[in-house]
Amino acid sequence: MKDLDLNPANTTCTTCPYCGVGCGVLASPDGAGGLRIKGDPAHPANQGRLCSKGSALGETVDTDGRLLAPQIDTRSASWDDALDLVATRFKDTIAKHGPDAVAFYVSGQLLTEDYYVANKLMKGFIGSANIDTNSRLCMASTVAGHKRAFGTDTVPGTYEDLELADLIVLVGSNLAWCHPVLYQRIVAAKKARPKMRIVVIDPRRTATTDIADLHLQITPGTDVALFNRLLSEIHQQGAVDADFVTKHVTGFSEALDAASSTDAGVTGLSHADLTQFLNLWVRTEKTVTVFSQGVNQSAQGTDKVNAILNCHLATGRIGHPGMGPFSVTGQPNAMGGREVGGLANMLACHLDIENPDHRALVGGFWSAPTIPEKPGLKAVDMFRAVSDGRIKALWIMCTNPVVSLPDADFVRDAIAACDFTVVSDLTATTDTARLADVVLPATGWGEKDGTVTNSERMISRQRSVLPAPGQARHDWDIIADVGRRMGWKDAFDYSRPAEIFREYAALSGLAAAQGKDFDISGLADLSNSEYDALRPTRWPVSRRDRSADRMFSDGRFFTATGRANMLPVEQATMEPSTPRQYRLNTGRIRDQWHSMTRTALSPQLNQHYGEPFLEIHPEDALALGLKPAELALVASDHGKAVLRVLITDRVRPGTVFAPIHWTSEYASSGRICAVIPPETDPVSGQPDSKAAPVTISAYSPAWYGFAVSTNKLAPKTGYWAHARHATGWRCELAGRDVPDNWEAFARTLFNAPDAQTSSVIDPSRATARIALHDRGVLIGALYTAPEPVAVARAHVTALLGDPGSTALAGRPGADQPDPGATVCACFNVGVNTIVTAITEQNLLSVEDIGAALQAGSNCGSCRPELAALLNATLGQAAAE
Repeated sequence: MKDLDLNPANTTCTTCPYCGVGCGVLASPDGAGGLRIKGDPAHPANQGRLCSKGSALGETVDTDGRLLAPQIDTRSASWDDALDLVATRFKDTIAKHGPDAVAFYVSGQLLTEDYYVANKLMKGFIGSANIDTNSRLCMASTVAGHKRAFGTDTVPGTYEDLELADLIVLVGSNLAWCHPVLYQRIVAAKKARPKMRIVVIDPRRTATTDIADLHLQITPGTDVALFNRLLSEIHQQGAVDADFVTKHVTGFSEALDAASSTDAGVTGLSHADLTQFLNLWVRTEKTVTVFSQGVNQSAQGTDKVNAILNCHLATGRIGHPGMGPFSVTGQPNAMGGREVGGLANMLACHLDIENPDHRALVGGFWSAPTIPEKPGLKAVDMFRAVSDGRIKALWIMCTNPVVSLPDADFVRDAIAACDFTVVSDLTATTDTARLADVVLPATGWGEKDGTVTNSERMISRQRSVLPAPGQARHDWDIIADVGRRMGWKDAFDYSRPAEIFREYAALSGLAAAQGKDFDISGLADLSNSEYDALRPTRWPVSRRDRSADRMFSDGRFFTATGRANMLPVEQATMEPSTPRQYRLNTGRIRDQWHSMTRTALSPQLNQHYGEPFLEIHPEDALALGLKPAELALVASDHGKAVLRVLITDRVRPGTVFAPIHWTSEYASSGRICAVIPPETDPVSGQPDSKAAPVTISAYSPAWYGFAVSTNKLAPKTGYWAHARHATGWRCELAGRDVPDNWEAFARTLFNAPDAQTSSVIDPSRATARIALHDRGVLIGALYTAPEPVAVARAHVTALLGDPGSTALAGRPGADQPDPGATVCACFNVGVNTIVTAITEQNLLSVEDIGAALQAGSNCGSCRPELAALLNATLGQAAAE
């Protein structure tokens, strides 16, 4: 790997804060308070590539809206007053009710140093294991599956295996949108080696299926049945690696017996598709099986993971180039959190909380007064304990559980009723922070300094590029300060992240001596300057010269026997849907991230999808009387959401899909996790976010509206969703009651009582077009109709700040083509622009589109959509 030049032309090498790919980023100040962003060509994870979100990082570092000082009961306070209150309330709660009456809920977006100090404070000094993380919602089933099979939570392979494989199987992973840089590496590898085959296993047709040679659109939740059938086929075709199994595996016969009794018919696959998949997998030695949230976020997630691992263990396809199971993580530091014990059922360095030797080792290393003997409460159970009063003091760090946890309204009410709640975050306006007694200003990406670990065990540095705004402090520093105020000064006497890194690196060497996998003891003696200059490094890095790119190549595992475990797993019984009930699948979209705290700040990232939506099959939409772009009410026994209708055959009949991102900051009723029941995997505790039973009905407003404004709006309508734009804000609206006076309604909406207005209004049809000007400049425009409003949204939004003389028309003149909805976020290229170029310039490939318009030439996330547009446009031309 090339040496990293840490300061070429005032540029800092750092790491992207989004998904678990862990891309290297080159960031430099732009002179206006923002950053110029490029992919780091020397970083092994991305080799210079960035996705749309990473490319737009420079738009997300504005300090407007940031929390700049601590708050107590919404009033500004000093750090001393705030932290004294936190320390006192936690100490008093522990003294009166015991250590299990307090809890931390942390995040996979913390740096490893932050995670380590939080874990040390809770498990080593408070004496409770009640620290869990939003990674429980993301990768807990993989952790449990790895531990059952390998003895430790070990990812065997590397990203290079994706380029060396002859067959890649993507299970429950929309890699094109959720891990775009890995997707582009696979696309490039397939282009270089066209004989490479790709299978996508997903009930939904996604952007990732664009590169699939075979798409298995299985019945949701039947992954165990599919991989059990594969294990049986491996045995029937004589593909079991008998030597490997005999020497290195236990449980083969039991696993095979369970697999052989499984009915693969529940998958809903045709005989031809199933046979093609089985033969491809069995007869291709260099096979990588990539799995993600579609596997993990399930009430049977751990069994799904082990069903996949069983197939690789039976064939010995693990630990060697171009083969193996590969879990891709959803958060930038879910792996780092797992390494330092961020989950309630783990100790630091992959040590086991139930093991007395491990507890003694960690307790002795920390000089800790007590180490809990049993796991703490996992995420869903933790908030049940908050609700019923068992947990009386709660500290939430860098996450938004009121939006992201299942049964989110229950979680909201539980936090609101908690005796004492602390939130550390970037703003005080998240759904969760608004409920806190104390809100602490933490640093964010671009300001933080520490390490993260990506999906291939690569430790990378996040480095500060910008100063901390106001009084914001690093999370590790805040936690350590509270630890000192609670009486443990020596244990939390840290002055810089390098000291924390050295400490847990040294502990990892002791853990390795206990037979654990995580070992970075070879980095325990780094000087401060060496830590500052640390290059991307894959663990293990041992003082004992134990290092490896791939794990298990020698057939030795981290179980008590040194052999891997194959487990008998059975397909769960699929509960039939009742009439008028649908199965709700949730997930990420291309240009947003989690609860939008960062991505919603970027105008570039808000153009692809500007509001929460519901994908529904045409047959179901017809049966429900739903039309395109209308609104639907999605409801369960736990909550409800109102979403824009997107009719598509990407989803199967009887199933629907909604994105997870929208909060009450950006939409009136888009918090989809309020609808999700709190059903969890019995082993991992991970919630099932892919199969909620819901009812769907039309949300029938009296009018629909669309507004653009130079200022952020605060609508009082029944439905609204707003998004930032380069010139201001755009807002979708709908109301049950028609205003008596549309002009008065518009003045109130835009908070512009003295603006000059021009309008075209038909009160009898609830139709209005109103433009508001201030000193000759368009400051807002409102369009309403009894049906979804048809205006050129990109065009009218672009008029803000200009005279906007054509605003009332709602569409451009002949000399101003409407670009249409954004497809390529990197270069802001709209659908109409693309279709026109295909037609007029005779473009015949995605590469041609990139050459003509730049679309798809940066991150590549939009390339599947470009291909679909190309096929549709060329097909229409051929038909004509």
